[in-house]
Amino acid sequence: MEKRIYPQAIETVAMPEPFKRQSFDDAAEAVAALQTLYERNTGFLRDSFDGLASGGDINRRYRAFYPALGVTTNSFTQIDSRQAYGHMPTPGHFSTTITRPDLFENYLLEQLRLIMRNHGVPVTVSESETPIPLHFAFLEGTHVDGAAAERIQRPIRDLFDVPDLDGTDDQIANGTFEVALGEARPLAPFTAQRIDYSLHRLSHYTATSPRHFQNFVLFTNYQFYIDEFCALAREQMANGGEGYMEFVEPGNVVTRAGERHPSEGATPPRLPQMPAYHLKKPDNGGITMVNIGVGPSNAKTITDHVAVLRPHAWLMLGHCAGLRNTQALGDYVLAHAYVREDHVLDDDLPVWVPIPPLAEIQVALQEAVAEVTGLSGYDLKRIMRTGTVATIDNRNWELRDQRGPVQRLSQSRAIALDMESATIAANGFRFRVPYGTLLCVSDKPLHGELKLPGMASEFYKRQVAQHLTIGIRTMEKLAEMPMERLHSRKLRSFSETAFQ
Repeated sequence: MEKRIYPQAIETVAMPEPFKRQSFDDAAEAVAALQTLYERNTGFLRDSFDGLASGGDINRRYRAFYPALGVTTNSFTQIDSRQAYGHMPTPGHFSTTITRPDLFENYLLEQLRLIMRNHGVPVTVSESETPIPLHFAFLEGTHVDGAAAERIQRPIRDLFDVPDLDGTDDQIANGTFEVALGEARPLAPFTAQRIDYSLHRLSHYTATSPRHFQNFVLFTNYQFYIDEFCALAREQMANGGEGYMEFVEPGNVVTRAGERHPSEGATPPRLPQMPAYHLKKPDNGGITMVNIGVGPSNAKTITDHVAVLRPHAWLMLGHCAGLRNTQALGDYVLAHAYVREDHVLDDDLPVWVPIPPLAEIQVALQEAVAEVTGLSGYDLKRIMRTGTVATIDNRNWELRDQRGPVQRLSQSRAIALDMESATIAANGFRFRVPYGTLLCVSDKPLHGELKLPGMASEFYKRQVAQHLTIGIRTMEKLAEMPMERLHSRKLRSFSETAFQ
């Protein structure tokens, strides 16, 4: 029998020089310090890996830590109670780990300025006790040569920290996080490693860089909407942008305002699972659209990851089954309540938790429908109905014993059924991202009204363009709104993080 040879245990740990804690009264200086520390520590890990691949010392472990941001308050400061975020609920010490301060620069500046204004206290920048996994230290888009890794004669996990799923969860956002005695309370809804995990997943699922994502996100379950979005975006770029500066497609293919053809990027050989398209404005003020496909699992997956970017709003635009005899194909459904039979969020957000409509979103959607269709007041009711949307996880629900699902749908007063909307709204509620839903009736299975061959193409051609225009107009209305008004206090629990 072949004798196995085990390497000796590593006792030496190589790290960058300790970083002295610094205090700041200026948000921009604090963010600059975060960037310097983050770049130094991730650079140390990258350089160490390159050194090992070139024959460096494999009898040392290499480690660097995430930056930490801390705030201490000593009084119950009276703040503007209209503001949903930007303040601590009680005196104490609050802290969070930070990643990618380059990507989150504007977000961090806004949060820190609000805290300093509301509490009149400085913030501290230091090194945390959370190691940066090697996987998350590589620059975005880096390709690691497999041959280089093979030249390292020990398992990577012996030499570097790797992602630790035990510390990558949503306990803070779910409201289940318990602060140990003497520990700092969370300052932000996500830890650095949780954010890094999602940033990598976003690149994988959408084939676009997280830096291209905009603060207003449209989700759809049909490629027809994406085709229309792309046609509209390319036309806008050719016409000078019309307020937008770039259009980005999978593969980070970039078409700039004033151009008819892409100037950088490479179209992937096949589309990713949930391709994303970005109509960009300065400061991420544009619109991102993602084809999430069909089903609540996809809807949860993409919103789990987009949430770490802290968008200002997301909306679901898609097709649904109309459940009322008075509805017609092509009618709109504006959801103001949800029946959640998707089940994918049951462990994170119990089904007894109500998902309330958000007035700012509802009004913007209704106004956009009126402006695009030319109808208003009582006439608007001819093509749009407000009511409960049911979301299920069984695409072929019609084939089950009708006494079960139909009775529940009737008792809930549901007017439409789909497989994504309640999931997206519920995850918006869970992650404090303003949400909404505008669906289009594409069939009426309870009434035997299905699209015949040939009808489908004509229906989609006619209705998708108008529906998408409504969605874009809604997002533009929301972007014009003060953000402190858009981020509703309805989404905040008893004890909230200061960061939005």
